[in-house]
Amino acid sequence: MFAVIKTGGKQYKVAVDDTFEIEKLEVETGTTVTFDEVLAVGGEAGLTLGAPTVAGATVTAEVVEQTRGPKVISFKKRRRQNSKRKRGHRQLLTVVKITGINAA
Repeated sequence: MFAVIKTGGKQYKVAVDDTFEIEKLEVETGTTVTFDEVLAVGGEAGLTLGAPTVAGATVTAEVVEQTRGPKVISFKKRRRQNSKRKRGHRQLLTVVKITGINAA
């Protein structure tokens, strides 16, 4: 069984026991999070699409850790003008593990 959820402005295809990184959630490590924006649910019974979400469907996940992504460097240089700019960024991320999918 799989589901497509929406969180942090992005969509993720998830299944039970999947571990992945999402945009940072303000929760403690080890707590359980419920995602209510389920766009689709699929399994042996077929595919159920939502319009825009599947009514009553939820996905539960456990927060594994709070981390940061890789450093991304934005470097701009203008030729012959002695002008340059270097700026770095590390995105804040939350690692979650899917514990259950409730298709309702």
